[in-house]
Amino acid sequence: MKITPIAVPGYERVAKAEDPAAGLTAYIAVHDTTLGPALGGLRMWKYESEDAALFDVKRLSRGMTFKSAVARTGLGGGKSVIVGDPRRDKTPALFEAMGKFVESFGGQYITAEDVGVGIPDLLSVRKHTKWVTGLSRELGGSGNPSPYTSLGVFEGIRACAVETWGSDELKGKVVALQGPGNVGYPLCEYLAKAGARLIVSDVTQDNVDRCVRNLGAQAVPPDAIFDQACDIFSPNALGAVLNDQTIPRLKCKVVAGAANNQLLDEVKHAQALKARGILYAPDYVINAGGIINVSLELEPGGYDEAKAVGKIKNIFEALKSVFETARKRNVTTHAAAQEVADAILAEGRAKKAGKPATAARH
Repeated sequence: MKITPIAVPGYERVAKAEDPAAGLTAYIAVHDTTLGPALGGLRMWKYESEDAALFDVKRLSRGMTFKSAVARTGLGGGKSVIVGDPRRDKTPALFEAMGKFVESFGGQYITAEDVGVGIPDLLSVRKHTKWVTGLSRELGGSGNPSPYTSLGVFEGIRACAVETWGSDELKGKVVALQGPGNVGYPLCEYLAKAGARLIVSDVTQDNVDRCVRNLGAQAVPPDAIFDQACDIFSPNALGAVLNDQTIPRLKCKVVAGAANNQLLDEVKHAQALKARGILYAPDYVINAGGIINVSLELEPGGYDEAKAVGKIKNIFEALKSVFETARKRNVTTHAAAQEVADAILAEGRAKKAGKPATAARH
């Protein structure tokens, strides 16, 4: 295996791994370990190019730093990606090689599930490194983090409803949900149980069919989801879906979903949503349920589901606080969340340096 360091300003360590015999081309990005080792999932995706894979892993890694900071997991931000089609290119040898790549970081990076990767794949990764979380309960892990991410997003949507309509009542609300997959489908179940009406789209037809069959959802083509008249638009697939082309098409009052890096340009597109009177739930606040759940594996005494669920439900209050800050200071919700994350990171850096942290504005 050939491992090549990549110098990226602002990141602690980024590297590329190539193992032609195993069919592996992968990247690991560690953004910041101020608060602890970098924990972030392993994604497998059919990227258009290696540059696209590197761009994605950097954005995801940086987002994990802020997500873990705001959720106070005691962890830093990192991420890894494998270039390949998860439906066709998976082999045990591929993931064993990935395990060797993870091990080369010596515990600076800890991996878990993400898009295109499941527990069977992580078992192959773990053959060559102990730095794996999110394994099954039988193996001492916390299990699939997706349902916990869904729970956190549902709690966040309730907070958005309070901010927008003065009540967390979702009965009769129309939710246009993009990507009813591992996270999106359990979220659909929560929403349907709460009385919301669902409009769904996905590039995988089986995901759409399941929502229509089981939850009475209305199906629309993937690109049409942005044009639906709804109360809440919920992106739960890949990132950068909120951009110059899509934001003008939205017909909603709230954007709240599980996807990472939803804003193509964090400043510009957060402002564009605010200008249109659309409340945006910052992604790394609302989608922190999975990382909160997995982080409990690393605490003394091991994983405790009841404790994890309690912390995940605090996403409701965390978002309410972000919205209040944004409202009082007339800034975007993204800017308000970023300020909270930056303050926590500054506090961590000051502790490491043995200096008092400068008080942050809230």
